[in-house]
Amino acid sequence: ERITQTVEITKHVVDIEEKGVKLRLTIVDTPGFGDAVNNTECWKPVADYIDQQFEQYFRDESGLNRKNIQDNRVHCCIYFISPFGHGYGQLLGGLGRGSAERGSPGSPRRLRPLDVEFMRALHQRVNIVPVLAKADTLTPAEVERMKNKIREEIDHYGIRIYQFPECDSDEDEEFKLQDQALK
Repeated sequence: ERITQTVEITKHVVDIEEKGVKLRLTIVDTPGFGDAVNNTECWKPVADYIDQQFEQYFRDESGLNRKNIQDNRVHCCIYFISPFGHGYGQLLGGLGRGSAERGSPGSPRRLRPLDVEFMRALHQRVNIVPVLAKADTLTPAEVERMKNKIREEIDHYGIRIYQFPECDSDEDEEFKLQDQALK
């Protein structure tokens, strides 16, 4: 009997207060995402969850009693990208849709087909912030190269990601440098 891997969705609620501003932050985790042998449409439970939260909020907003509405919509997806990816295009299989999708032989790839499918499915629904996971295991030069390659691939696939706003002109230079490094 084959055991199917499921994408479990777990919610963690944290109350934060900073400079007098109170915020209830709900973190939605998806343990099991991408762990199955066959990851076809494994992003679907995540997309369905996001859609359900928007529908519930819309129903609450459309009702008569709108004073105590809980906003459980998903506003941002922090998507962790493995720094150890698949390396080279000719080694890719799985969800690829042909040679153009897999890249030309020898071209370095950082996004797995699963990453592309997931972000394509969700970028119309939620702000996506791609994060290079375990970046502390890489040299600064490797991080920069990987970030640039990932940005190129995201552009190539037409995936819209969250664009951080420009910092104010009155910010100090150190902050501006940090802001630029994050982008």
